[in-house]
Amino acid sequence: MRRRTLLVTGAVVVAVTGGAGAVVYGVGAGAEPGAGRSPGPPPATTTVVRTDLVSSKTVDGRLDHAGRRPVKAAVGGTVTVAAREGTTVTRGQALYELNDKPVTLLYGQVPMFREMRTGDRGSDVLQLERNLRDLGYGGGLYVDPRYDAATEAAVKRWQKSLNREPTGRVGKGDVVFQPDRVRVVSADAALADQVGPDAPVLTVASTRPVVRAALDRSDAPLTASGTRVEVTLAGGTKVRGKVSGTVRPESAGSGEGPGRAAQDGITVEVTLDGRTPAGEDARATVSVTFVSESRQGVLVVPVEAVVALRGENGGYGLEVVEGGTTRMVRVETGMTADGKIEVSGAQLREGMTVGVAAP
Repeated sequence: MRRRTLLVTGAVVVAVTGGAGAVVYGVGAGAEPGAGRSPGPPPATTTVVRTDLVSSKTVDGRLDHAGRRPVKAAVGGTVTVAAREGTTVTRGQALYELNDKPVTLLYGQVPMFREMRTGDRGSDVLQLERNLRDLGYGGGLYVDPRYDAATEAAVKRWQKSLNREPTGRVGKGDVVFQPDRVRVVSADAALADQVGPDAPVLTVASTRPVVRAALDRSDAPLTASGTRVEVTLAGGTKVRGKVSGTVRPESAGSGEGPGRAAQDGITVEVTLDGRTPAGEDARATVSVTFVSESRQGVLVVPVEAVVALRGENGGYGLEVVEGGTTRMVRVETGMTADGKIEVSGAQLREGMTVGVAAP
């Protein structure tokens, strides 16, 4: 009678048909451990080595910046100063000018949703006062959620520095609140363009560099937050990072390329551990290696060396070659990667010669 045996190791499944009682390397039905010596040498041999196993996938990606979002005009008007791509804008600086008046960046989580004036109260007033203080206009100002006479006086001092009419009020279209300084990714409205309320004027992002890469839906486990990544930049420099999340395809950038996911794919955002070297081309393709699993300093053999043991105990073994004879040693198997498999056992040690299936 002939036997059909399945060997399953991690992602590897091998099936063969072998004669009962025969030792078939890597895929067949082996003898029980300690059941005696094989009458002849295996068809080929290999050595048990100690090394690191890494299961990974490498795809193309591109450098980018985190947190892309549009900045929309709060009021209608004509763009009289257009944003310059690549510019970093900080607190108190103009993001752009509308009707010859600067639209100023201030820091805060609450969006500019109303005109602020004396008598108003709220968290937006509190963050406005914090900005006035940090810009140096907070003399005599007690920072709290109340827009009082001291707030109005501070606003007037600030408006004069901008060559604006010192009204003491902050119009809805005068400022844009963002969590921190921003990098201008693209100008969506050009000089002299007429823009209406809620029309995009520019796109901004965090100054923190990231890498975006497209993965297949089948690679969903690699998109988990915290998955380790190694990025090889266009200049050859390697930078470590980790997956910080996924982004919608429409927010991953326009145009074709590795930063734009296919319709059935996933765009992953990777946060880099350190700064990217100066002079790196942000438009160049980078190589992104996702590490799904790793084992450090483990004993490893080719997958074809593992023998499926017969008998009621089953399991797996290695045919250890000693001089002109061989013996079966029971092993436990672990992860597989690049055709190699992790093995362990009380009788196993580095440097042993073991049988392997013939090529």
